[in-house]
Amino acid sequence: MKKNLSNKQIEKYSRQIVLKNVGTIGQKKILNSNVLVVGAGGLGCPVIDYLSRAGVGRLGIIDYDKIDPSNIHRQSIYTFKDVGKYKVDVLKRKIMDINPDVKTKIFKSKITIKNVDKILKQFDIIIDGSDNFKTKFLLNKFARKLKKTLIVGAISKYDGHVFSFNFKRNNEACLKCFYQSEVNEEVLNCESDGILGPVAGIVGNIQANEALKNILNLKNELKDKILIIDLLNLSFRQSSFSKKKNCVCGEK
Repeated sequence: MKKNLSNKQIEKYSRQIVLKNVGTIGQKKILNSNVLVVGAGGLGCPVIDYLSRAGVGRLGIIDYDKIDPSNIHRQSIYTFKDVGKYKVDVLKRKIMDINPDVKTKIFKSKITIKNVDKILKQFDIIIDGSDNFKTKFLLNKFARKLKKTLIVGAISKYDGHVFSFNFKRNNEACLKCFYQSEVNEEVLNCESDGILGPVAGIVGNIQANEALKNILNLKNELKDKILIIDLLNLSFRQSSFSKKKNCVCGEK
């Protein structure tokens, strides 16, 4: 771990260092952390923005899409000057402008069964910003296998869901414990259902907050719970669920 913060870093991170649960020790933990963000869209953008500003030492980003005009209203780091460029290329450059302390590793590909194990092994915390359940369940399976922390986000219309799993704990429920039955992929289809831009920003920021809490070893209020957000009615609630006997997380 980095021994001492430079005067420049103390000044840069002063507003979070002053927090009781952070301090210089906590800031060193953040500077020595490594996080992978899967998906650089509506959820990934605020996650990447705030984690880079917080000083996360190593930030991995995997995405294979180019920026489209329809992305701009909710994918907050991009501008119309970026349309047509690969998201990961744009993000690597912009993170350098935001915070040169951050080492960025980009993967210009889709995460699949063929590469997921190799990629996830390189990081301690995995943040899911994907827009489909196939990817979410793949991350759930391998984060559990590799004993990683997995923070899952989902958005649609005016609504959002957030999960936070620490698979270092053997008794931790998993995403499949909550979604026992098959999930209709159309549930997360922003193209057909729509999405209000700030919903993505709020859910992504909560995911970033959960990641920083994990790095700082703060209490996880979402253990075996889902955070359900209804921004049309300004409702935030938690719902508990338990580890299921016949779930894949019970497999050896």
